[in-house]
Amino acid sequence: MTSHGGAAALECIALFLAEICAGGEENRWDTARRFMDFARRLECIVHRLAREPELLSSPAVRTALGGVAADLDAARPTISVYRTRSPIYILIHCVPLFEVLSSRATSIAAWLALLDAPLSTLPDLRKKVSDLSRDMDQPHHKVTDTEERVYAGLQRVAADAKQSSKAVLSATVMDLARALGIDPTDHTKLGEQIKLLKVDLSGLSSVAERRILVSLEKTLHDWSREPSLAGGLVVSSFEEEAQISPFNNFLCPLTKEVMKDPVVIESSQTYERAAIRHWLDRCSEDERDPTCPVTGLILQSLELKPNIGLSGAIEEWVNRNVEIQIKLALQYLGEETSCPVERIEMVLDNVYRISEEHPAYRYKVRNSGIVNLLVRQLKDQSSKIGSELRGKTLMVMLSMVKDGESKQIMLEEGIIKLVIRSLTGRSEMEKEYALKLLLEFSNELDYCTKIALEKGALVLLSSIAENPDYPTLSNLAEEVLANLEKVEDNVQHLAMAGRFQPLVTRLCSGAEDIKLETATLLGKMSLTNIGKDYITRQGGQILVDMLSCSQEQKKSSLHALVNLSTLDESAAILVDFGILPALTNILFSKQQDFFTETNELAASTIANIVSKSGHWEFSFADKEGHHMQSEFIMHKLLDLLSNSSCRCQAAILHILCGIVSSPRASDISASCIKSSDGIKSLVHYVEHPEIKHRVYSCRLLSLLSEKLGHAFSEEFRAYVKIVSLRIKLLDADSSPEETCEIACLLANLSFSDDEVKTDPNCLGYDLLAWTIAKLIEQQSNSSGRNSRRGRRIVYGLLGLLLHYARSSDLEIIAIVQKNQIMSIFLEQLSSHSHSRWKHQAALGLKYLSESIRASVATDLLEPQLQHGLCSPFLLLCGRRTMAPILCPLHEAPCDKCNSFCLLKGNAIKPLIDLMGDDNMDVQLAAVEALSTVLLDVQSIKNAKEELEQLGVFDAMIHLFKEVRPGKLQEHVTLLLEKFFQVEMIAMDYSNDQGLVMALIGAMKYGNANTKRYAQDALANLRVLSGGIKVSSNQGKKRNR
Repeated sequence: MTSHGGAAALECIALFLAEICAGGEENRWDTARRFMDFARRLECIVHRLAREPELLSSPAVRTALGGVAADLDAARPTISVYRTRSPIYILIHCVPLFEVLSSRATSIAAWLALLDAPLSTLPDLRKKVSDLSRDMDQPHHKVTDTEERVYAGLQRVAADAKQSSKAVLSATVMDLARALGIDPTDHTKLGEQIKLLKVDLSGLSSVAERRILVSLEKTLHDWSREPSLAGGLVVSSFEEEAQISPFNNFLCPLTKEVMKDPVVIESSQTYERAAIRHWLDRCSEDERDPTCPVTGLILQSLELKPNIGLSGAIEEWVNRNVEIQIKLALQYLGEETSCPVERIEMVLDNVYRISEEHPAYRYKVRNSGIVNLLVRQLKDQSSKIGSELRGKTLMVMLSMVKDGESKQIMLEEGIIKLVIRSLTGRSEMEKEYALKLLLEFSNELDYCTKIALEKGALVLLSSIAENPDYPTLSNLAEEVLANLEKVEDNVQHLAMAGRFQPLVTRLCSGAEDIKLETATLLGKMSLTNIGKDYITRQGGQILVDMLSCSQEQKKSSLHALVNLSTLDESAAILVDFGILPALTNILFSKQQDFFTETNELAASTIANIVSKSGHWEFSFADKEGHHMQSEFIMHKLLDLLSNSSCRCQAAILHILCGIVSSPRASDISASCIKSSDGIKSLVHYVEHPEIKHRVYSCRLLSLLSEKLGHAFSEEFRAYVKIVSLRIKLLDADSSPEETCEIACLLANLSFSDDEVKTDPNCLGYDLLAWTIAKLIEQQSNSSGRNSRRGRRIVYGLLGLLLHYARSSDLEIIAIVQKNQIMSIFLEQLSSHSHSRWKHQAALGLKYLSESIRASVATDLLEPQLQHGLCSPFLLLCGRRTMAPILCPLHEAPCDKCNSFCLLKGNAIKPLIDLMGDDNMDVQLAAVEALSTVLLDVQSIKNAKEELEQLGVFDAMIHLFKEVRPGKLQEHVTLLLEKFFQVEMIAMDYSNDQGLVMALIGAMKYGNANTKRYAQDALANLRVLSGGIKVSSNQGKKRNR
């Protein structure tokens, strides 16, 4: 490096020093001023070095100058902060700023030490450099104690302003004012300095800096407020004495509020005890000397002496103001006429502040009658005042409830009912204070029962507790409910409101007598499905275990289990808990040749469990490993049926209904009943005096008739007169359940045409009219239609219509036409109908379509002669009668309204849609119905265009490709064989390789009939026997 480099460094140093030293005399900060003093001394040294150019060629000099230049450049921003930023900003950062300048001074001192050897020929310059290096390297004075205290306080505020009390913030601001040289009482000057800080932070600023600014502004705002006992609106009638302003010495210097417990410290300053204690604790936490916030003096003693004289004066002032505010409250709360909401809010705020800030004066509020007025306001004017004002009223009462006598007054005035009503308020504030009041009352066990018995209280509390959208309200409601749960008398009420945990806890963890009491209670309660599921999961095992205990426990447990098992999910859970062996053991055991209530309860519980297919089908019903549907259990049930009490008989019939209705158990149970001559014993209950016996026996016999068919019908009619069932069916006084089961039973029996048509002891025409009317009534009831009973009665009614639809008697056909039964069947083919309804409706259309052949040969379908005034003239004129339009399927004049033609009746398209149903029985019924018009080749030729437009051929071929071997495949294959006898249809589908493959598969795996039909269909398609090959001149591929 040459001397040129040293000169450049020297020039930079001169420029940096000039900037640093500019205006240095005016700087108020010792740290900055001291560094500037060093800079001025360095400036003199730099001027002298500039006159010695030969020194600049020395490497040591060049290195030293380069280092000094770098440190001065780094110190410039810090000096700029001292010069341009507000004093409060500097105090916030005074310690870091000091550390920056101190470290730069030490570094510069080290660089200057390198000049000692090169300056040996210039002793006077050498001494100046050595002295400056020594002074800059010595430990520098730290920031002042006041500045350091302010810095520590502000940093605590920056860390978390919420943790700093009002007193500590005030003391910190006082220290800040002293550090700024401002009197703490001069709020104007202090506000100006805070505004300067706000300007500094208007650009980029940290979260800590903004937090300090907000705290300073808030503290200054609190200082500027007019102190009073209770702020609010001053009304003209009391304007002169509405508020007596406090003397300045009544106010704590830290809180700027009237003192409640004034104390004097060593500096003779008076503070609120709690406020000065907070400040002294903060000094101790910061490990610094305690100081007087007002004077800043260090305290040698921390003794707090009560200021008795000032305390008495303040008490007298408070007492006078309390009387004024109570007088105002009585005036506005007691007005009969409507009072402005603003005035009511004012007095409520005043009363609340009296109660909270001066609890010793609550007795004055109570004795004045304000508590009664508050309750009356909620009671009489609840609809007139808004939710927010009701919330504020509850807030005042929550404060006053801490006074025991005030609480008693509220209870006598019916406050609990009013508070419960506020739980439905619109504002969150009203609900919150209502819950807080209830929580206050529920802390005393004597009031818990009163709350629980209040109408709607537990339901509202439970709903609020379960609402996660409002966590504050939810937690409060939970606390209230937790208190209510401590009273045993409330357990049942809580369970009725959906709060089951206390009940389950008593059942699972209570003593034997508690378990017995709880189980008895469960047997009497009306539970929701949610409640049944919860109790079963939590306490079901305990109830099952109680079945093996004493007779009393067994009985109480059975009552509970009967109640719980009415829910299917609960029944499945109880089966998993092993309930069936215990129940069958009780059911099949008699006490001294008579049945007790426990036998009846056990039978009722089993009936509930088996009423729906589920776990019980796979579970053991006794200790020997028999299932409920086993022959052993079925025989025992049938034997028990004739030897049990009336109530037990009904339950056993119910059990048998459940077992026979189960898809897995129906076949074996039905055959068991038939083999044991059970039908003969069951039919006697059809005419039993008790309705339950009649309903369950009819249902059971109806289920058996579905399984046993014609053999059952003959045996049943040997023991029962159909006329008695018919009479009950037509009886308007019969119960809906009995009507439903009798309809299903009659629907499954077999009847001759004479019995259907004219025999009054069987069906007859009047039953047809009743059936149609009942079906229309049931279909119009959407809610009843979707219930289990609603589905069964529609099934039974449609089954009754099938008796009439399948008849070939011409008189019955005419009656069926007149009642438009075909349209009734068509209505059941919609997608939202149940599968059994669709199946019956498709069968009905099949029967009606089959009867059209007989109808064509009669006069029923002949065209009617013209009648009327002009008919003779038509004959005289010799005009020819127009030929009727013939149906292409029947070659007869089919009419939409007066015939059963599937084509004219628009039934073919719904039946095609039905072939896509998930239920195979429905698909088969639809195919059978279509077969009635599609088995005649000539009819297919005549109606080819209409059938093609409806998509009959495509739909049938699509179904054939997907169907499995069986009866359905046989019917579809037969129809395809008929289709392909029509040459044009065969040509259209001859190139469908998927169809050919499906036909070949039917030839391999179908039954004998299917194989024959498939072979004929392939022959009609001109498929050669040597392989799947189609003649090139046979048709063209259909463009579908």
